[in-house]
Amino acid sequence: MEDFDVVIVSKKGWLDVDFKELWRYRDLILLFVKRNFISLYKQTILGPAWAIIQPLLTTVIFTVVFGSMAGLSADGVPSFLFYMSGTILWTYFSNCLTKTASTFTANARILGKVYFPRLVMPISTVLTNLISLAIQFAMFLCFLAYYVIRGEVRPSGYVLLLPLLVLQTALLSLGSGIIVSALTTKYRDLQMLVSFGVQLWMYGTPVAYDIRIIPAKYMRFYMLNPMTPIINVFRKALLGIGRFQPGYYLCGWVVTIFITFIGIVLFNHVEKTFMDTV
Repeated sequence: MEDFDVVIVSKKGWLDVDFKELWRYRDLILLFVKRNFISLYKQTILGPAWAIIQPLLTTVIFTVVFGSMAGLSADGVPSFLFYMSGTILWTYFSNCLTKTASTFTANARILGKVYFPRLVMPISTVLTNLISLAIQFAMFLCFLAYYVIRGEVRPSGYVLLLPLLVLQTALLSLGSGIIVSALTTKYRDLQMLVSFGVQLWMYGTPVAYDIRIIPAKYMRFYMLNPMTPIINVFRKALLGIGRFQPGYYLCGWVVTIFITFIGIVLFNHVEKTFMDTV
């Protein structure tokens, strides 16, 4: 009797996610990452330089509008560095969320022709944007080094938490994105609202302002936004400002894990029938 290396069976449960199979398809994930990154900057004059130009322009706008014109406090650090620290992390999150949200609709032709674990697509999207984040973070470190040498900024020991912050941001964007992608297979209206929703989410996150402007009586509700403690700890680590509040940070992880879990469950359920509705 012939032995088979791969056996494809139907999945009936909501939690039938084969992570070992995902690991076996790691080469395909890397191929998708390469494809996504190349196609993103193909036929552009500046190429990957856009990964630097976009957050840089956003930072300049925030510095002028919120720092100079509105006069919002940057907690004692240079305004340009304050806004850039929030912008690069938020840019990674928003790009991952919006592109993951269109996983089914954007890749319907591929998904309808060949079998592979469908989670490969959103995971490759998150990893592709990680390359852009690395480029932007390298730019940020150059500005940070300048201000550290001038003695205007003092990073803290919380820099050791940076890998965890990036991991949490990736999981949160993955979970949020695949929740939207699972729902948009039937309700296309949600896809139209993604960009608008991400903008609203940004203003509910201390990207363009200091968290100290939030009244104390609303702080507990405000901290339920998992991106808030992420950016707070990020600034505490690199700029040495603000306070590290373990309770809020752990609460952010709980919300992140919950959203990721719900997203994977919904994605796993919808992938079985999405070709009938896309």
